Amino acid sequence: MESDLQRPSGDGARAALNELTADRERLAENVRVPRALMAGFGGVAAWWVGMAAATSPGQMYQPPAMGWLALAVSLVFVHLVQRDTGIRFRRMGPRALVAVAGAVVACLALYSISLALVSLGLHWGVVLTSVTAFASTTWLAGVAYSSAVARLRHG
Repeated sequence: MESDLQRPSGDGARAALNELTADRERLAENVRVPRALMAGFGGVAAWWVGMAAATSPGQMYQPPAMGWLALAVSLVFVHLVQRDTGIRFRRMGPRALVAVAGAVVACLALYSISLALVSLGLHWGVVLTSVTAFASTTWLAGVAYSSAVARLRHG
């Protein structure tokens, strides 16, 4: 049985590759950052940092059990981003990984600052650290997403 497939010429292969590149460019240009999902990551960060207000820092410190729930909610947001956009977090690229690591480090630092404020009796200060966690995590999640889209654009 003879195959109807023919070996493409060099010009045909270049044309097909250029068409695929143009399709990838159009796809990347039409992808928009899902602001609500990025704000969801910020909300989880603010919630986690805000949990410090309900603790008793010191020798008998017990971390809030709700921290595991915050992690689970974050994983739900990761799933929603992958489902809605098709972007896989394993292929985000180094810039996106740095942004995600920056968000984690910022949240850890803000949680520590919140514990310090609570230990000083300044519970109201946790509002400021929570708002900062929301803003920084939302922004860094957007940076990570934009980086993933840029990686999609360049193959």
